Amino acid sequence: MINFSKVFPKTASNEFDGPKVAVWGFIIFTALMTWRAIIHMFFESYGFHDIANFKIITGEPDPMPIIYRFFSLWGSVQLLFCMVCWVVIFKYKSLIPLMYVFWLLEWGSRIFFYPIIREDIAIMGLYTNNITPGVEFAPYIVILIASLFLLSLTDKKN
Repeated sequence: MINFSKVFPKTASNEFDGPKVAVWGFIIFTALMTWRAIIHMFFESYGFHDIANFKIITGEPDPMPIIYRFFSLWGSVQLLFCMVCWVVIFKYKSLIPLMYVFWLLEWGSRIFFYPIIREDIAIMGLYTNNITPGVEFAPYIVILIASLFLLSLTDKKN
């Protein structure tokens, strides 16, 4: 049975009362998102061009260093959130359902808000060679996270 009170437990503990697959799914997803954050933060030109498919923009002065800086700052924000997730994994597993909600908000915003505010940049090709992975895979990731979230709200089978 789904228990929505697990999203905001009365006390945060390292005990998770749910299926192990929800915990392991969270660990694997956090590891993948940590890797993504490291690429964005430390290998910004590689992540920006080779993975996200953005074209090199030319001009005088060269606009790419400032674009890389913002991409790197975005990676640092992602890495900070991943660090919070790692703290939850090692110390406060009862907060895993809440963290799934935050991941759903982040990835869900790509589906609902990108078409409204930035579809021209991410999809239409003015600045890109191809669709960005964050837009292309967002629906699948949202389904995965939503499934794991609902699973995390169920009770452990005895």
